[in-house]
Amino acid sequence: MSTNLKLAITNIGDLLIKNIISQDENGRTIDKIELKIPNYQRPYKWSPKNVIQLLDDIIAARTLNKECYRVGTLILHEDKEKSYNIVDGQQRTITFSLLLKALGEKDQIDFLDEQLSSNPYTLFNIPNNYRTLQRRLNNFEVNEKTELIAYIKNNCELIVVITSDISEAFQFFDSQNARGKKLYPHDLLKAYHLREMDSLNPKETESVVKMWEELPQKKLSEMFSNYLFRLKEWSQGNWAGDLNESNISKFKGIRKQDNFPYAQFYKGAYSYADSVNHSPLPFVTGTKILKPFQLNTPIVAGKPFFDYAKHYFEILTDIQNNDKYYGYFINDNNIVKTLDLRKYKNGVGNRITRLLFDTTILLYVDRFCPEHPSKIDLDLLDQFVIFAFIWAYSVRAQYKNLGWQSAQNYILGNSDKVNSFNIYKEIINAESPTSLFSSLSENIYPLSINDLNKIVEQKNIEEHCEKNIHQNYLYYFQKNEFLLS
Repeated sequence: MSTNLKLAITNIGDLLIKNIISQDENGRTIDKIELKIPNYQRPYKWSPKNVIQLLDDIIAARTLNKECYRVGTLILHEDKEKSYNIVDGQQRTITFSLLLKALGEKDQIDFLDEQLSSNPYTLFNIPNNYRTLQRRLNNFEVNEKTELIAYIKNNCELIVVITSDISEAFQFFDSQNARGKKLYPHDLLKAYHLREMDSLNPKETESVVKMWEELPQKKLSEMFSNYLFRLKEWSQGNWAGDLNESNISKFKGIRKQDNFPYAQFYKGAYSYADSVNHSPLPFVTGTKILKPFQLNTPIVAGKPFFDYAKHYFEILTDIQNNDKYYGYFINDNNIVKTLDLRKYKNGVGNRITRLLFDTTILLYVDRFCPEHPSKIDLDLLDQFVIFAFIWAYSVRAQYKNLGWQSAQNYILGNSDKVNSFNIYKEIINAESPTSLFSSLSENIYPLSINDLNKIVEQKNIEEHCEKNIHQNYLYYFQKNEFLLS
């Protein structure tokens, strides 16, 4: 370790009230900590959603009697004037200062007197978040506030990294943020749900972690970011951006202490399905395995989250593998054979379109297909695949260059292109496959040659077929009478 680098740990009360760091790696207190926000710091961008989430997490930790609640890392650069410049951790440090003040902490918080930049984000977010916390805490009894203040000051802890070398501070910051960056959202969820499993015995926890780690991590990350998160947003009629720290709350789910009627309902449904599936009942009665999850309903936090991840990872892998003998859902499908050609996998537009196709099938399978589908279930799925293909590849056929903005407008029904409507809402609102097909028949129209972009229009739809694989996806539009000459 560098001689310039010191590691320490501090609770929030010592740092913000007493201006000290609780103890360094040798167990000694570091006194006279004057925190500064340097000019190079980014604006304070935490939203009301972020600060309320932090508050709720702290309340949950206190309710569970967690002796120590780690709230992140603080990287400090100690300059020649013995001031401590915040390199990383500004957002949380400011928020904790606002939270203590909103709780009525009587001690002086010197950090709140720190000069801030005139950035409009900072100037708006600080008072706005303070008012948000005040409103949230208004209904707390005096003794509740007193206990919460004590918990924040004494039990909420930060890992602190201190260096007198500014370049080393930035290097450490970069390494912290670069390490596992692509996996960050789902790894963050892993840590959150492991904390919710503190009542499980160590062997059960070890088994859950092993199952998670055995899944290909890159594919697991892609599943959450590209498929599950976007499905949740689109099925609610929302624009789907990137999955990140600010919106992973969609996968945090219902905690064991949540006792609202809706929470009791979903916890009860999961518990019932789980108990039936682990009993002799399905074998003895010949009944089907009960699905304990649905994509458009809340997750139950803790171990169920890890079961949820494995469940959808296996289904997504199944529908993306067109092998004749692999899995239950997509097997030797001629449309998928063509879409699996390299020329339809390369390029942004093709990848977007395939994602739309796969997510619609994933949502349909989730809603209407049992874990081990019958021939009738699979025949209905084959019918749906045609609708899903026509809907998804209609947008591909109408754009020479398809990007995310055009695609999302198409998905949400905000486009003037043929077949622009929210198919995800149609799926989750349908009571049965037949009612869904009836709705889709009314909403999906044939394309005409005039609708096609010029490059597609010039291609020969009757291109040669090799091993039952047609070289032009429009062949299946024509075959299913969704292309007008």
